[in-house]
Amino acid sequence: MVQIPNTPAPTKSPAPRPVPTSADVARLAGVSRATVSYVLNNTSAVRISEPTRRRVHEAAKELGYVPHAAARTLRAGHSRMVLMPTLPVPAGPLYSQFVHDFQGALSRLDYTVVQYGATGLRGDDAARAWAELRPVAVLVPSPGIGPEGVAVLKRSGARAVVTLSPVAVEGARALLLDHADVGQSAAAHLYARGRRRIGVVVPEEPGMEVFSAPRLAGAREAVHGTDATVTELSLAYTEESAAALAARWRGLGLDAVFAYNDEYAMLLMRALQDEGLRIPEDVAVIGADDLMLGRLLRPRLSTVRIALPSGRDLASLVDRAVRNPAAAPESQERFVATVVHRDSS
Repeated sequence: MVQIPNTPAPTKSPAPRPVPTSADVARLAGVSRATVSYVLNNTSAVRISEPTRRRVHEAAKELGYVPHAAARTLRAGHSRMVLMPTLPVPAGPLYSQFVHDFQGALSRLDYTVVQYGATGLRGDDAARAWAELRPVAVLVPSPGIGPEGVAVLKRSGARAVVTLSPVAVEGARALLLDHADVGQSAAAHLYARGRRRIGVVVPEEPGMEVFSAPRLAGAREAVHGTDATVTELSLAYTEESAAALAARWRGLGLDAVFAYNDEYAMLLMRALQDEGLRIPEDVAVIGADDLMLGRLLRPRLSTVRIALPSGRDLASLVDRAVRNPAAAPESQERFVATVVHRDSS
């Protein structure tokens, strides 16, 4: 006789715990559901005692309760989400600090900032993708969105669309940030220092033309009508590309370079020095963004300091637009480029 070994009976997975509701929090805290809503949504129109607030927060923490954003949106008629599409290129320290300050300021105003990753969509197609998330406001950090895209966002419930770009877009509030000012300031500085054959670095990385093209145009504008020339220099952000450019530098006959920003400037300056070129005697070098590392180089790097709008000011602009969406869109000039002269130029 064949014996069949005993096999353990299959164990059942524990049933998932029910999602806690505001009613559960209210019962545990001994308050009404309305009080729970007032406390957890930081409603200032209703006064709630501090002991009651503590009981509600402790009950919510014990149960693992989190307010439902969609339900809050339905009650308020709009969300508290501010959408920030990411830049089409890697963000540098200057922009990263700006985003950090902006997010902090909006959080203090009870908004939630969500960064939308790049998907390959641009312009009005991108606006339609953003609209699907139903943000209350959208901050567009680069040019590309048009009036139709602004209209799509507003029809989806966005009360504010703010662009950071050289030109205003119909229907949107704008902070006018013209990168031509950066190139103009850099080239004017080099010209004032006696340089007449100026190279301007244009990064090869995809997407950088959004910023590099106006910087190149600004440099050309700065020396237009003078005896100086501007030569466009293509450069990838690699040691190999910088070494190749430095190797043919003497044949280019250039006595100065505006290297797009501090990172490209440091890369190229090191390669020029490796070729035996003296900075600034043979080549004057200037970058942009005023990074700390540029001050640690020897010679210390000249740069163009860029004053972006403060995170607090931009958050206030967004909040005003959300509170009063019918107000006429405003445009503000908030971009200041200042040359910081150091040893390299």
